[in-house]
Amino acid sequence: MKTDILIIGSGLAGCAAAWAAAKRNVEVTLLTRSSRPEESNTFWAQGGIIYQGENDSPQRLVADILAAGAGLSHPEAALLLSREGPRLVKDILIDELGVQFDETSGDSTRWDLASEAAHSLPRILHHKDQTGSAIERVFVEKVSSHPRVKLVSAATAVDLLTMPHHSVEPLDVYRPPTCFGAYVLDQASGEIFPIFAKETILATGGLGRVFLHTTNPPGARGDGIAMAYRAGTRCINMQYVQFHPTTFFHPSGRFLISEAMRGEGARLVNSRGREFLSDFHPDGSLAPRDIVARGIHQMMLESGEPCAHLDISHKPADQIRERFPGIYAHCLNYGVDITRDPIPVVPAAHYSCGGIAVDEWGRSSLYRLRAVGEVSCSGLHGANRLASTSLLECLVWGTRAGADAAELIAQGGDFYFPRIAEWRYEREPVDPALIAQDWLSIQQTMWNYVGLIRSTKRLNRAHEILRELDLEISRFYERAEISDAMIGLRNGIQTALTILLAAVECRQSRGSHYRID
Repeated sequence: MKTDILIIGSGLAGCAAAWAAAKRNVEVTLLTRSSRPEESNTFWAQGGIIYQGENDSPQRLVADILAAGAGLSHPEAALLLSREGPRLVKDILIDELGVQFDETSGDSTRWDLASEAAHSLPRILHHKDQTGSAIERVFVEKVSSHPRVKLVSAATAVDLLTMPHHSVEPLDVYRPPTCFGAYVLDQASGEIFPIFAKETILATGGLGRVFLHTTNPPGARGDGIAMAYRAGTRCINMQYVQFHPTTFFHPSGRFLISEAMRGEGARLVNSRGREFLSDFHPDGSLAPRDIVARGIHQMMLESGEPCAHLDISHKPADQIRERFPGIYAHCLNYGVDITRDPIPVVPAAHYSCGGIAVDEWGRSSLYRLRAVGEVSCSGLHGANRLASTSLLECLVWGTRAGADAAELIAQGGDFYFPRIAEWRYEREPVDPALIAQDWLSIQQTMWNYVGLIRSTKRLNRAHEILRELDLEISRFYERAEISDAMIGLRNGIQTALTILLAAVECRQSRGSHYRID
């Protein structure tokens, strides 16, 4: 199978790239491992997307991004997002797609712009507390109906197709290390087939599932990071994993409690009702995420309490239900009425600030491979992401990467595809219990030793465990009948090691990477 552009991942970044490329009349194949194309990190995003506040400016947004990024954000990436982001929100999401963002009552021309932590003014567009799903549903529908886009669901990318420095065909032509597509597993049939592409764009999302507690969906296994790393692509800032400070604390699992709730006046308190975040930062509950998460963690350690509490019950009940219907319904399902009761919350792995190193067009160090969204690292987020920059980054870099790749293809040129070997199938049955146990080992090790607070001893212990586990999983993978679950396990251990090794090398506490030694 051949295509002009292969896009792996169907969240906002992948859809934006597909939309931009298809409008320039190139053939796009959009690949997603889920049977439901809208299932993605984007779909789970609650808070909102940055737009433009009253008396706002690109320079003001840049200042907020740099301050939240703990001095490590790339100023040019921040300026690019600040200049192009609001325009693309209006042109694509509002005008072209018609996403229904919330408006102020009585004035249909003014958007209801929300406040969020570390923003100097209200500038966040939202759709209740379900902004990501509102964007994703519309975008998937538009992209999948475009005549130049072929949507392939329930298909898992296995490995990137690459050729090294010196191509053997023809011998007299030098070619840089190049990506020309991917091996793909059809989950229903078990067949593995190649998709050859002139340009490949990774938009696989996050990696939160390598930690025991996370806000991320099941597919956030670090697939794109692992595939790119195996292909020799440069990855940077992998130690900076942001932990969301407020996720619903319940034995059934974690559920994101949007930062927008604190922006609307919710207060973080202990079991006695005392606000404690002011002990850690003058902004209290509206401090940057890494400080809030560590503050909660420290309070729990010192007090022995199993969680903190987020209290918005002082706001009118109707207003709470109107603004946060998804959170209200979820908490009520577990016996917590947020209009009357404080919400039990704990931190959980949320967002990777690092990833595949890319430039302003999403280009990676591997020729003809681009990356956009959370799997990439443009330097925008630095050591700690500013709230609601993630969806905007997906829109900006996805659009730019798709448009630039399409224009490059339209110019013609030499898009060489070498011959590849047929896939060699292994048939050893896989015991699901082994996959489940290996995943638990990865997640517990990462949570306990490479989590919110790190040290040399903790990281060394993690290295011993994960290195041995990597060898075992590699042997397991080589013999096993291939499946989405086996691919995910292989990618998960390699992504965990990538985070760990970056954390070992980084000896300075900064942003979301915090070392007690």
